[in-house]
Amino acid sequence: MKTKILILFTVIAFGSHFGAQAQKLKKFGSSTEKKMGPKTIKVPYTDVVSYLGYAAPGNEDETREGKKFYYIYVWIPAVAPELGVRMMSPVGKTKIKNATMAKAYEANAKSSEYFDTYITLERSDIISKDKISAEAAKSAKWTKLEYNDDSSEMPKQPSGSSYNSLLRYKSQVGDPLKALTVGLYRIGFTTYKKGEVKGTFLAQVAAPIKLPGVAMAKTIEELKKAL
Repeated sequence: MKTKILILFTVIAFGSHFGAQAQKLKKFGSSTEKKMGPKTIKVPYTDVVSYLGYAAPGNEDETREGKKFYYIYVWIPAVAPELGVRMMSPVGKTKIKNATMAKAYEANAKSSEYFDTYITLERSDIISKDKISAEAAKSAKWTKLEYNDDSSEMPKQPSGSSYNSLLRYKSQVGDPLKALTVGLYRIGFTTYKKGEVKGTFLAQVAAPIKLPGVAMAKTIEELKKAL
């Protein structure tokens, strides 16, 4: 009898773990909501750009606020009314079409490591492609527009915790520093809890309108090549 109970418990535990791993990433919904019968849904973003990467200790870009921060640089080619950013770790078996894939991700795609994501959306004062350089990005004035730690809209991590992140930011047209204009942006990410940032991740930037020419890259040099 004890053997049967043990087998049943193992099956249930395995099934729960597998379910967490197999949860599908839903369409990226904007802040605009629409009534669909008895339900209210978020209207999906029109434009979504995806990046698959792998973070590991020693590859951080800087230490700030007592945490090791990593950056993904983003070029936004036109004025946008809203931007959405979300991050999931690990990527696992999730299939993403037309994603930019970092070499580090290709080498570690099968890794089961993951981290508690914490993301920021930041805008620089660089508004021309010709002005983009590693030196300029380092000395640029960066304005933090929004941040997020845990989002219940995202798939749970293998641990069963809702530690993946999602944010939406609406342009503040009356404030030059916080308006979503053409320019160089970056997604900053780290882990909310103490510890190392290590594992595969999916990062997505989305808009409610088409923005042809959006580019994402881990470094300024890679971004310039993408442009």
